[in-house]
Amino acid sequence: MAGGFESFRGPAMAEPPTPGAAPVPGIGVPSRLGELRSAAARIGTTLDEDTTCAELVREIAGQVGGAAAVLRGGREFRARYEAVAGNAAVLPDPWLTVAAAEEAVGSRENSLPSAVAGHRGPALCVPLVTNGHCYGVLVSARERTPFTHEETEVLTFLAEHAASHIRHAREHDAVSGIVGKLQRALLSAPGRPHPNLDVAVRYLPVGQSALIGGDWCETVRLHFGRTLLVVGDVMGHGLEAAVDMTAYRSSLRYIASADLPPHRVLRQLDELAAGEPDRRPATCLIAQIDPNRSQVTITSAGHLPPVVIDEQGSACLLPIPVGPPLGTGLGGYEPATYRLEPSQTLVLFTDGLVERRGEDIDQSLRRLAGVGFEAASGVEDVLDTVLARLDARHAEDDVAVLAARLHHRSMPAPDTQT
Repeated sequence: MAGGFESFRGPAMAEPPTPGAAPVPGIGVPSRLGELRSAAARIGTTLDEDTTCAELVREIAGQVGGAAAVLRGGREFRARYEAVAGNAAVLPDPWLTVAAAEEAVGSRENSLPSAVAGHRGPALCVPLVTNGHCYGVLVSARERTPFTHEETEVLTFLAEHAASHIRHAREHDAVSGIVGKLQRALLSAPGRPHPNLDVAVRYLPVGQSALIGGDWCETVRLHFGRTLLVVGDVMGHGLEAAVDMTAYRSSLRYIASADLPPHRVLRQLDELAAGEPDRRPATCLIAQIDPNRSQVTITSAGHLPPVVIDEQGSACLLPIPVGPPLGTGLGGYEPATYRLEPSQTLVLFTDGLVERRGEDIDQSLRRLAGVGFEAASGVEDVLDTVLARLDARHAEDDVAVLAARLHHRSMPAPDTQT
């Protein structure tokens, strides 16, 4: 049989069995079922609808010969073939297929195939239906040989199998779209610091499709020219971590508006998070910069210490007391205060910047402290350097990093007039 369906037949079966006939011993049914399962396994290997359609038509064209294509639609169809495989010249006119598709999906709960009326050769239109929802139709056509009952059954099975994967792909796209909108909303820039402070922020989510996860940065203006710098890291990835990150971030802004010391801000954040059983734990580092006193007060909730870069470009870690992560309800946060000169740059970061699989965290921090910076680099240049030297774009976790530097105060020129 030209373009026949021999791959699903046993060697003893040259023609389809007579309907209602008893099974013939040795017919090779297990073998045909195994090949059918193998064919189905080659369809829907990804969560991409276009890829699933391409896999479906490629499998169909390879099994029954001729050509196969997909017509997208549900209740209404576009008269344009997509994902064509095989000899496209044998396919019916798309408008004829539209008419057949509209007839076929009338009983889409049973996903019944129908012939394409008006076409010069054999052509079948099989709805891509699962759970009563239609995602288009599969069209299979060849030049002369009519489709057998067995071929029609297999086409129907593979079409339904593909429809199930298309449904999953669309559901995934819908969820990804929601996540994307949420992420874009959450990607709003941190609050503006006082003009006496230069701040740069970078965020690199792990994964190709993610825009944001549980890592975050924030700046909050306080009274008397002070600015609160914050980095945090919620446990986990994805939408759930991003939602909790938003809760922490919103709570922080509210608590910080009371102008509390950094350790008391962490204490209240911890109490709020501990009162919500579903809230994920998070680490957090807060640095309050006071330009008038040229000092920074830092407190940590299970977070890695910050780095200070001097005017020669040398970096060192600031030792700070580390309290428990937020959400534990244990409290016990202590501040540490250091002098911060206008020539120095303070860098706060999440663990994704330095952590590497199989590497001790102390070694990772030493690697960060060993990064050499250009003398008197600006905050943007500092972030470019640290991200490049630590290969942060290939990190195994989300990366959030913030760099801040005090403005040099310009002294008024002395009055030389007498």
